[in-house]
Amino acid sequence: MSALVDICDVSHSFGHLPVLKNISLGIEAGSYTVLLGPSGSGKTTLLSVLGGFITPSRGKVLISGQDCTTTTPAKRPTTTVFQDYALFPHMSVGNNVAFGLRMRGIGRAARKARAQDALALVGLAEIFNKKPHQLSGGQRQRVALARALVVEPAVLLLDEPLGALDLKLRRQMQDELKALQKRVGTAFVHVTHDQEEAMALADHCVVMNDGRIEDSGAPERVYSRPATRFAATFMGESTLFPGRVSDSGGGRIGVQTRLGTTMLPGNAPIGSDIWLAVRPEHVKIGQGIGFDLGEADIGSVVFQGSFKRVLARSSRDPSIEFIAKLPAHAAVHQGERVPLHCLPTDLIVLRD
Repeated sequence: MSALVDICDVSHSFGHLPVLKNISLGIEAGSYTVLLGPSGSGKTTLLSVLGGFITPSRGKVLISGQDCTTTTPAKRPTTTVFQDYALFPHMSVGNNVAFGLRMRGIGRAARKARAQDALALVGLAEIFNKKPHQLSGGQRQRVALARALVVEPAVLLLDEPLGALDLKLRRQMQDELKALQKRVGTAFVHVTHDQEEAMALADHCVVMNDGRIEDSGAPERVYSRPATRFAATFMGESTLFPGRVSDSGGGRIGVQTRLGTTMLPGNAPIGSDIWLAVRPEHVKIGQGIGFDLGEADIGSVVFQGSFKRVLARSSRDPSIEFIAKLPAHAAVHQGERVPLHCLPTDLIVLRD
């Protein structure tokens, strides 16, 4: 069965500046897809192509098997929630939510009933007659969601919808968005540059950089086994270092690095140059069984509640700075020299 949305070899340029480069992506019905990347990666442009606000220079966008590449936003089965919510200040909340239905010629009584149902869905049934300026940021965000969902789109597009909220409210809204998406079953496509937000919400994470897709898949897989160096450092933190694959004898394949030699934790041809990554939670202080990372000088220790984030520069290769996530009670101090190790199975082989 084909995906609900098929983005087929889409490229786009603003003048002579390419911003999307041969993007192909499938989005399944009922999924929560997050487009994750830094500013300038192309994620918002891709969302605009999906919503019909930009016609790509090349390629096609299929939704439910129909070619929607040149279809206007009002005529395609998508709706968009913008970062600023774009509510009409002179209209009541109820009329804001019902606006899309009005544009589709739905009668007043039916509009009101459906708008009330949509507001109830987002937990705001009691504010039908209020004006947007009377609402909190979180309430305005939920009104924008209700307005988008009331027209029953096949795909709901969210352009950094939590960016204007404070940290506590943002985390609360993450939980509410995920629960709402599961309840209504609509495919959500959500743009963010926040890796924690992506992991909290997505069941399909798409990491973008420089107009291309670097990695795509379940967030657990993208985090634990990222495909590229960029994905390893943007979807969470990592310490990266180069290595060369070698024959260790006895049928064992190893990898030689500036930090020492260990068994290869993945597949790569003998003699090939690779990159290895290790996540902060897998870097351990002290001598231990596994890959000896050598000694390192602790540069900073930051207490972050449930853990301490430690930066430590390798004494074997000062160009390598380890990031370690240690228990909150760990007795580590700036300026100390400590031995480090990790399990070979926790090393990640990257393709570039």
